[in-house]
Amino acid sequence: MAQRDRVMRMSVEQPLWRALAGYRVLAMIYAIGLFAAAHDGFTRPWLAVAYFTVLGAWTLATLPKVASAAACTKPFLAVDLAVALTGILITPVADAAERVLDGGPTLPSIWTAGSVLAFAVKGGWRWAALASTLVAVANLVERGTPARDTVHNVVLVWVASIAIGYVVEVARASERTLARALEIEAATRERERLARDIHDGVLQVLAMVQRRGAVLGGEAAELGRMAGEQEVALRTLVSGGLVPVSRASEDAAQGAVVRTVEETEPEDDGPLDLRSLLAPHAGSRVSLAEPGAPVRLAPEAAREVAAAVGAALDNVRRHAGEQARAWILVEDEPDEVIVTVRDDGPGIPEGRLAQAEGEGRLGVALSIRGRLRDLGGSAEVISVPGQGTEVELRVPKHHQQTNHPRGKAEQR
Repeated sequence: MAQRDRVMRMSVEQPLWRALAGYRVLAMIYAIGLFAAAHDGFTRPWLAVAYFTVLGAWTLATLPKVASAAACTKPFLAVDLAVALTGILITPVADAAERVLDGGPTLPSIWTAGSVLAFAVKGGWRWAALASTLVAVANLVERGTPARDTVHNVVLVWVASIAIGYVVEVARASERTLARALEIEAATRERERLARDIHDGVLQVLAMVQRRGAVLGGEAAELGRMAGEQEVALRTLVSGGLVPVSRASEDAAQGAVVRTVEETEPEDDGPLDLRSLLAPHAGSRVSLAEPGAPVRLAPEAAREVAAAVGAALDNVRRHAGEQARAWILVEDEPDEVIVTVRDDGPGIPEGRLAQAEGEGRLGVALSIRGRLRDLGGSAEVISVPGQGTEVELRVPKHHQQTNHPRGKAEQR
């Protein structure tokens, strides 16, 4: 059975949540220890005991809430920060005024930093700035004056939380980039595997049908010709990738997830590669010669040129026969793109195009020349009886197309 690569869910921030859970427990134990060592100096120790009872129960009960970004909800963060702020604000009521003025620790002590860090890991540096600002205000209210040690602690929590929040945002962006790269790599390996399977099976069968049909003749020869065209088209599809695929990364509860989105048609906000529009015309009787680099044109211009080439090939099949060969040559000049369609048919007698136009048959006049004229380009038909026909299409690269009647009808 063939193995297929799959990008698994991952999260670089998950270790931060585990570290935060451990920090909250240790900080709670530390805060209770500070109180136990100095409880004789408290004016209302019963209030401190009640607060630490709530703090201990809250810390242990909410450990699952700091296990992941999905579990850490906004209501939990709000209540958690409220517990920390309440502890800071009731410190002057429970502790002696002298200890408060001398810079004694607040009731939650360093446990407050855990609440702020939860904001940073969940929402990035902006959430961290909001939480640390509220803690700073509470500390200033608790001391009653902006003492140096208070300002020092406030700035330390502020800078640390914002820095951690920023690092988390950068880590998430890097994670999305890595997930996308792994997805593209997996898709590339899968495409190579499919290409090998197609080459070993379908393409060889089509090539055999083409050879056998040519030998048998009759209807089998027509079937062989069609098999040859499908072989070329399939080989072009496998090697060139004519179906555009875009991938967009999303944040999920535990990391970045990549989803694949197929684009039904190119957008009109950027140039198109003319080669991708002409590639489907290549076949056993039609050869395509193109530059190695993309041939970029405005979307409407690229589609009109491709349609004009299709019209020229239709004329080859209609007037030169199914057995006629055709060649498409694409030239990418600095200011214009030149596409030449040449065939080995019997050619067009002199004056035949003018006669057809006078009779109301405007295939060349409208389908080819009209399209190029609307683009600001030109189409020239050169034909010598017995030596085939050559159609040269020229389109400027930077021409601003106007809304001609056909375009307005399409818009309606």
